[in-house]
Amino acid sequence: MDVTNFVVSQREKALLIGDYGTYRKQLSRRLLVVRKKLHYTSTKGKKYAARPAVTAEDIARNHEFIYLLLLTSERAWALAMHMKSTHSAESGAHKITGSTKSHIHSRLHKASIYAGQLVELLKNKETTKATSEALLEAQAYYVSLRGAIEFEKQSWENCLLECSEARFIYTTLAQSRGPKQEDLFRDLLNATIDPSIRYAAYQLKLPRTTSIDTIVSRYVPQDSEFVREILKERPDALHDPATAQRKTPSGNAENVPKTIQWRSRVVTLEDAATAQALAAVTNAESKLSAFLTTNQDVARRDKAAAYDEVLIPSQDAVDATKTAIDELSAEGVSQGDRRMQALQITRTAVNYALVGWRIGRNRILCGRQDGAFLEAETYEKPRKDDKTTTIQEESSGRKLGRLRERVVLYDSTLQSLDSVKGLPGVAADQEFVEELEAKQAYFAALRCLAISRSHALLSETNNALALLSRALDLSTQASAYTSVTRTSDEKPPNLDITITQSSNLHSLLQSLVSQHRALVEIDNIQSAHSNKNTTPLPPLIERLDEYRPTNVDLTKLVIYPPKIEPIPVKPLFLDVAFNYIEYPGRTRKINEKAVNGVAEGAKGGEEKKKGWFGFGR
Repeated sequence: MDVTNFVVSQREKALLIGDYGTYRKQLSRRLLVVRKKLHYTSTKGKKYAARPAVTAEDIARNHEFIYLLLLTSERAWALAMHMKSTHSAESGAHKITGSTKSHIHSRLHKASIYAGQLVELLKNKETTKATSEALLEAQAYYVSLRGAIEFEKQSWENCLLECSEARFIYTTLAQSRGPKQEDLFRDLLNATIDPSIRYAAYQLKLPRTTSIDTIVSRYVPQDSEFVREILKERPDALHDPATAQRKTPSGNAENVPKTIQWRSRVVTLEDAATAQALAAVTNAESKLSAFLTTNQDVARRDKAAAYDEVLIPSQDAVDATKTAIDELSAEGVSQGDRRMQALQITRTAVNYALVGWRIGRNRILCGRQDGAFLEAETYEKPRKDDKTTTIQEESSGRKLGRLRERVVLYDSTLQSLDSVKGLPGVAADQEFVEELEAKQAYFAALRCLAISRSHALLSETNNALALLSRALDLSTQASAYTSVTRTSDEKPPNLDITITQSSNLHSLLQSLVSQHRALVEIDNIQSAHSNKNTTPLPPLIERLDEYRPTNVDLTKLVIYPPKIEPIPVKPLFLDVAFNYIEYPGRTRKINEKAVNGVAEGAKGGEEKKKGWFGFGR
């Protein structure tokens, strides 16, 4: 009887391929299948008769009756959402009036009726064998539909009461389930309930800095039997530290930052969601710093994976800021308004912080000193007999693969830095633009260094020297702007570059340029020497017919060691000689042949003549 999972899965499957109209059609087909399965359809050819109401005994006999009620309720809800989305796209949400508005209200009311019937039936736990969690899920689904009705009626006080109860129940269920189920409830809250609570609070003129948890604890109906049952088992459910821990570093509203600083400007955080996300970022940053400090010998990929704990709340802060800006734009607030200006500065700050953490993860993956060195790595090669493994040094192909991965990371870093220039207020800050260009020059120098190493592995010293020279120029440009650097390495790597890192890269490139200049000079000398002896002469023994009074090369008289070469012979002479030469083993055979010939001549008398008229052999 997993009510929430059934509803959410049905909505996701339909909305991925269509809109609410498609969802309603799918529900109608599914509803017909369930009715036929439960024999709950009208007899063909007879007059329409009202179907009997679903009873607790029906649910005890077959749990498909729960899905029958849910599908009927969802179909009515989908029709209401389809009409609302269609008219909103055509004429605007504030212009839905008359029969359309009444139709939307009636469909939502019908959906809540069937959801309420399900709640009343599941209350009879002895007959239906329903669990307490299933009953809570059905109640949360019912009050969420009631909240949608009050939202359409613009009854903001009642909307907050209904939606607060639904959110309170869903939050309690999410804490009692595992992480997988927690994601399910979080998606449902973010999609439907939280936006309704935030908009209703705005209509009631509540401060924007008030968090949703505070609104829920203030407006949740204490007289609801379901709320009383939850509070009876968990008296601190409305002030649960576990819930607040996901939002703030220590579970207190006092730890949420009130202001944010960007460059020389300090603005007030008026959006509660953004402030809570920034508090989570601060908490995650301290955890990441502690992890990197205590686990310095961990593999690079594990260190980079730890950055996800900072990237997720940073992305939440970016999304919350964008949502707040969109809400003010929808309300008709101009760009010159104080609130809009503060949100634009906040947007630039949180986006820059997000880019910094992404670049920090890339720097961790590149290796020591941002990938300036190419350390030799070894790997274990298993044997076929499964006895032992041999440790071998990586080949040039593996090194080229690692350099290719670094180049991809540097490209991603440079693209992220380019995206910063498009943030609000960045283009007008000339000093900050110069700082960004210096950082781009630093990472571009590392990129040229990685590509030059690949050319050096392929013995292309000219290309390697040209790339190293370009990297040295970029490094000089980065080192000239010293104001972008910081002086400590205590924080986890991000977009900040220390003076030590910049100077070390510059010194390394200077030494590599000198080294490759020497290599290129050696190659030039060798190629010049080899060009003089492009056509080597044959040895002197083969050129005795030539008269060279001067410049005789006496160092190459003959070919040594000698090679097997063919010489001219006459095979006919060898054939004739073969008949007369007695090789070892052939003497006895020749004598036997001669004796046999004498014996045959004695027996036959005269020798028979051969050929015509006795001539010939």
